[in-house]
Amino acid sequence: MNRRDFTLTLGAALALTAMPVWAQTTSTATEAALPEVPDMVLGNPESKVVLTEYASYTCPHCANFHTAVFKELKRDYIDTGKIKFVYREVYFDRYGLWAGMVARCGGEMRYFGIQDILYSTQQEWAASDDPATVVENLRRIGRTAGLEDAALDACLNDGPMAQAMVAKFQADTEADDINSTPSFILNGTKHSNMAYAELKALLDAELAK
Repeated sequence: MNRRDFTLTLGAALALTAMPVWAQTTSTATEAALPEVPDMVLGNPESKVVLTEYASYTCPHCANFHTAVFKELKRDYIDTGKIKFVYREVYFDRYGLWAGMVARCGGEMRYFGIQDILYSTQQEWAASDDPATVVENLRRIGRTAGLEDAALDACLNDGPMAQAMVAKFQADTEADDINSTPSFILNGTKHSNMAYAELKALLDAELAK
């Protein structure tokens, strides 16, 4: 969703935390009581080259990036320990927020595996206008990743975590002046979506310094 303005007012952000239609309660946790929302990280945590991606699970351009570019990036730079890769979620809508909650439900070990499924099947799970259908689609993805229904219920009904995720998204995107997805921060410099050859050249230049 390049060039899409996703700056949210506080009211809109709180609206995003509304739980799936079958949930019985919503949380009103204060900011001080909100849980920590860690960045999801791959690669070498000690690398001098840090690439941060901002992306949304409901963004077609992000799905294209993960199909066309990320696999090569992971093979050549992340799995080889050349760089530290940080993934930060952006929420355009409640579907994207719920997808992030399901991805995080499996913990760090399962997060990127669930992410692969979310992006590769984006046009399927996010296609419905019915929130209940989308919730069930996301639950099915969670089950495919080995999550039990009880765990999925707990994750999708975790109001404080939803609020914390939205708060983190707002703070991170404001700090890095992110206004489209996917966007990238490479050692402090912002870049827009790009082909693998261009990204590779930027990474090689940073590694050579």
